[in-house]
Amino acid sequence: MKALGKHILAEFYDCKAEILNDVKKIEEIMVEAANVIKACVVNQSFHKFEPHGVSGVVVIAESHLSIHTWPEYNFASVDVYTCGDKIDPWIAYEYLNEVLKAKRSNVLEVKRGIITSENTTIKYKPGEN
Repeated sequence: MKALGKHILAEFYDCKAEILNDVKKIEEIMVEAANVIKACVVNQSFHKFEPHGVSGVVVIAESHLSIHTWPEYNFASVDVYTCGDKIDPWIAYEYLNEVLKAKRSNVLEVKRGIITSENTTIKYKPGEN
């Protein structure tokens, strides 16, 4: 079964609160996660909540990475959505698990845009070679 995209839904528990509450650090981590999977970063936007928490998104040509943190619970919720056959979102998941210093995590992969033809090469954008 082929799909237009893979969507990783990850929950990271028992992370370092100092990391989760640092908007600059979270932005660096998420952009690096995109770089690690060799995605094409288009834009990013991050916001620090008071008294704590960060939300942000890295828009990539292949889709997006997003995060929401709850430092008071040492918890982060992350989506890594990639389209096409060239980018592996699981590599970003492994990187994030390590740098967020999670002691445990739950993760689910959802196939997006199911394609019935097994012989189809999935491209993330029209005109890709």
